[in-house]
Amino acid sequence: MKPHVICLMVTSIDGRLHASRWTQSPDGQKSDWSDAFETLHDKLGGDAWIVGRVTMAEMSKAQTHPPANAGPVERPHHFAKRDAKAYAIALDQSGKLHFNKPDVGGDHVVVLLGRDVPDSHLAELTADGVSYIVADGDTIDLSAALDVLGRELGIRRLLLEGGASINGSFLAAGLVNEISLLIAPAVDGNPERQAFVDAGPDGLAGKVKLSLTSCETLDHGVVHLRYAVS
Repeated sequence: MKPHVICLMVTSIDGRLHASRWTQSPDGQKSDWSDAFETLHDKLGGDAWIVGRVTMAEMSKAQTHPPANAGPVERPHHFAKRDAKAYAIALDQSGKLHFNKPDVGGDHVVVLLGRDVPDSHLAELTADGVSYIVADGDTIDLSAALDVLGRELGIRRLLLEGGASINGSFLAAGLVNEISLLIAPAVDGNPERQAFVDAGPDGLAGKVKLSLTSCETLDHGVVHLRYAVS
């Protein structure tokens, strides 16, 4: 069974992602908006969260360190831990992410990898106690990956937390059940900066319909919009 997927993001009012580039507000500061995101993350009760490679690279800055004498590696998946309280999942098609520990903030790391990732990288992840799932095809099949996460790790509620490309990929594939969007009282103003969803040149027209389920004003000028996705 696939997990229930909630896309959880905090953006400026023009939909941009990086708070360091936003205007200041008398209603709140960047730390307040970050706190609102973390509070909602906990409140939504996900047993896993997933981000793209660029977002995860901001959390794990380790360098490549394949073991000198690596033995055989497991394909298509390897699970170093199956009873974690929560899981930190990263989409990494080319195997560019490296870790110096098997968790992010206490949440066990699982990496979704492309088929052509070399065994040396899998050996490195295994040595670091990190779990992984290797795709069968040329690209990562998100639907199939969710099936594995649900079946093998018992993940039932997954928080999708960007960046824009992974949000767009999940929406285009029809895998998002809800959007939970925090809008901070700030503006970025640069149209060339990435919005919170990037679905590529085909866009999402005809693929996604949103129905507003709630609208709530939070502290520090933040608005919480919640949508059902069909």
